[in-house]
Amino acid sequence: MSRGPTGRKEPTKFARFQVAEYWRYLPFLLCGLLTVTSLISSLLKFWPNYISDGLGIAAAVVGGVPIVVGGVRALLNRDLDVDLLASIAIVASMLVGEFLAAAVVALMLTGGEILEDYTVRRTSRAIEKLIESVPKVARVRKDGKEVEVPIEEVRMGDIVLVKPGEEISVDGAVVTGQASVNQAPITGESIPVVKKEGSEVFGGTIVELGALEIKVTKVGEDTTLARIIRLIREGQENRAPVEKVANRYAKWFAPGILAIAVLAYLATRSVVVAVSTLVIACPCALTLATPTAIVAGIGNAARRGVLIKGGAILEKVGSVDAVVLDKTGTLTIGKPLVTDVKGFKGRSEVEVISLAAIGEKFSEHPLSKAILSRAKELRISVEDPSDFEAIPGSGVVGHKGNNEIVVGNKKLLESKGIELTREEEQFLDNQKTLGRTSVFVCENRSVIGVIGIADVPRKGVMDSIATLKDMGIRSVVMLTGDNPVTADAIAKQAGISEAVSELLPEQKVDYVKKLRERGHEVLMVGDGINDAPALATADVGMAMGEIGTDVAIETADIVLMSDDITKVPIAIELGRKTLSTIKQNILFATIVNLVGVLLAVHGDINPIIASAIHEGNALLVVLNSARLIRAR
Repeated sequence: MSRGPTGRKEPTKFARFQVAEYWRYLPFLLCGLLTVTSLISSLLKFWPNYISDGLGIAAAVVGGVPIVVGGVRALLNRDLDVDLLASIAIVASMLVGEFLAAAVVALMLTGGEILEDYTVRRTSRAIEKLIESVPKVARVRKDGKEVEVPIEEVRMGDIVLVKPGEEISVDGAVVTGQASVNQAPITGESIPVVKKEGSEVFGGTIVELGALEIKVTKVGEDTTLARIIRLIREGQENRAPVEKVANRYAKWFAPGILAIAVLAYLATRSVVVAVSTLVIACPCALTLATPTAIVAGIGNAARRGVLIKGGAILEKVGSVDAVVLDKTGTLTIGKPLVTDVKGFKGRSEVEVISLAAIGEKFSEHPLSKAILSRAKELRISVEDPSDFEAIPGSGVVGHKGNNEIVVGNKKLLESKGIELTREEEQFLDNQKTLGRTSVFVCENRSVIGVIGIADVPRKGVMDSIATLKDMGIRSVVMLTGDNPVTADAIAKQAGISEAVSELLPEQKVDYVKKLRERGHEVLMVGDGINDAPALATADVGMAMGEIGTDVAIETADIVLMSDDITKVPIAIELGRKTLSTIKQNILFATIVNLVGVLLAVHGDINPIIASAIHEGNALLVVLNSARLIRAR
């Protein structure tokens, strides 16, 4: 909501857009209600037939008028599409008294359009949410004082102060201070990055420990977050429209059946033959070929925890031949966990974790949380340290009784005069090779153990990648903003041969564009704000539903509700089966129509038999599509 001149809250432009869009649901809902009522009354016979027929006529008119208008417009523009086919089906069905059939065609087509519009609205909402997430104020040093000013008033060269737990509101360079900064929203790095004098920082990232003074280097549309918003918009605007399978057939089928009906009349001068020809050629089955398969396919996907936002998306995912995956939160679980514990001087894993947990108990750092989580798994009761000091970018120092506890990296140990043995150095080097972070645990200046911490691959990642390759996916690539060592380690564990690291959001977009320029149909899978532009640019975007940010979920075409990476190949295979079913439906419907037309032109069938064949043809298409509901 925004405030108008009177100070009262008024709906935003986006809110007004939503209200206007919801009015489009009314014809669909009314058509559905009338169709169902007509069907029930005709089956149960509790109303006279003329009432059931009247309800069917009303349903066909309410749902069919927008379709017929669209079909006429397409005809005038010489752009023959499925709307024209549906218009012929609706009008022909009405002329021969098949009012319920006309209503069903109108209902299916209107419902399909609503599904397509849903995707566009969700994308608009994603951009709206991202704009709302941009910091509104910044704490600026002016004349020796700290002053909060609107972000629009921040200028290049201003000094902005950011305290622990606060979001950085600008792009800039650190001039004073040191802090651990969570850059996951922008770069996707799973472990906070140490920022000190001279380091570059991005707006939208979070200071988790420490404080910074930042000299502003970018403002307004030049900031990284603003560029992400712009890239999402551009990705949606530049994405090529998806041509539905049915539209490709409509280009020749629609004019064909009209020409045949006219020729049949001219050849026989018989209205009965012309009407029979038009009825048997009435493309109800062809019109229902796509939407029935789509509804069944989307329903199947929903049962498996895969939310597909529209029929065109389900068709498109069936044709992808390149899969691009984000690392953090997509291939991995998105948070650091303890992977290795090595005790020295005869200390056990429990002793090392127990001492480390005491030192880290009051820290909010993600590495501390990983250690405390491991202590909980081992059912260790963690005592409070008698004192505690967090050192940004290094670790923690505390005491328990007369014992000093130091938990941190090699830099912290060196500052305390603690030297590493050859065995300890070798363990450190091995952990670096594996892309893991090493945390040393010291008691009274003696190293008693080291803990390896990393963001680990999700369950089933390797099997999923292998399945994608077995399915004939030509290119499987991992993109990440993380460092090369960590990226290569995760890619190796996942079975991915191509990994590109240290990418900003716009560089991920560039990579996706290059794949598409080389002729690939690209599926992008991600979870964060930094993935949203690439999700919007790819032919199909897929987001993780639980760990994923609102922006990624809203931008994506498909959402994995349970963050199960094994659902990626399932979605592709379901898309392929749906495409196959649509083509089967179209082929079968076309053959029946053509044979029926020949019989009608020859005078072998009358309008009543033609109507029965027409209805049977549509029923078989629906039954064939229904197989998708339980397809494995």
